[in-house]
Amino acid sequence: MKRWQFWLGVAISAFFLWLVLRGLDLSAFWGEVAQANYWWLLPGVGLYMVALWARAWRWHYLLRPLKAVPTATMFPIVTIGYMGNNVYPARAGEVLRAVVLKRREGVAISASLATIIVERIFDGVVMLAFIFVNLGELARLTGGAGLGESLSIQQIALWGTLAFVGALAVFLLAAMFPVAAEGLVVGLAKLLPERFRGRVVEIAARFLGGLAALRSPLDALMVFLTSVVIWLLETGKYWFVMHAFNFEVSFFALMLMNGVVNLATTIPSAPGYVGTFDAPGIAVLEAYGVPTPVATSYTFVLHVALWLPVTALGAYYLAKEGIRWGEVPTTESEVSA
Repeated sequence: MKRWQFWLGVAISAFFLWLVLRGLDLSAFWGEVAQANYWWLLPGVGLYMVALWARAWRWHYLLRPLKAVPTATMFPIVTIGYMGNNVYPARAGEVLRAVVLKRREGVAISASLATIIVERIFDGVVMLAFIFVNLGELARLTGGAGLGESLSIQQIALWGTLAFVGALAVFLLAAMFPVAAEGLVVGLAKLLPERFRGRVVEIAARFLGGLAALRSPLDALMVFLTSVVIWLLETGKYWFVMHAFNFEVSFFALMLMNGVVNLATTIPSAPGYVGTFDAPGIAVLEAYGVPTPVATSYTFVLHVALWLPVTALGAYYLAKEGIRWGEVPTTESEVSA
């Protein structure tokens, strides 16, 4: 709570919430929330759990060169991580699941964090693909409030592509040429004070070991295809929740919404991506002609439906691990283990 990053995130979330709430007809909004058919959330939540299992399988696949951990073992750990991302600032859930994996299976945290970063890069590439698939249609639509014109979306997609594809290229090169990558690390470490060099090289070696799954083009392709399946399943949840409300857009429009909101949640925010998820999602729907009260009620309910089940399940698994809530932020000190 004392960290400036936390309060910066709160301020950014407050700004995005202000974008959402300014001029919103609250009575119309609550009317849409009250008359929604919430039975549609049940198949949506079920589909999301399938996607979560697919995430566990993907992490199992990435970790195979380090240790073969069954997907059934990975699922609770992945769930704990996503719970941590939802309730702690600065995506502490990523560190948390690496710590839990080390406690359970003895995998070095720096190595497992490498695989988690690879996951995030592939996720970003898929999100950008979802946006690019729909850029032609978006260009013909009027930009929604708070999102800007379609040109700005194209610019965001362009810069995002450069960032994620560039990072993916670096990781692939490091995985395919581990000796050269480690040599580069050793060379750069010489710029550090001598007392830090050995530890930095040791951590970097473990980190590079976590990239081993990317050495095979077939394995890298498998991770990418799994990432596509994961995000299509999550878009399926968007589709089910949509049927609880009085509007309809195409599945491709929901793919675009999914891509935009998940890229927006990379912006620092309060825990749970408050505001940074909602404002862009509402704006995309408005661009497709969905009335603001309907778009807002749908996006808020969708956000809760994405947040609550995995957070509750992750908290249950966390309790089973014997980790107390107050211990979670301190786990960052274990990253070098």
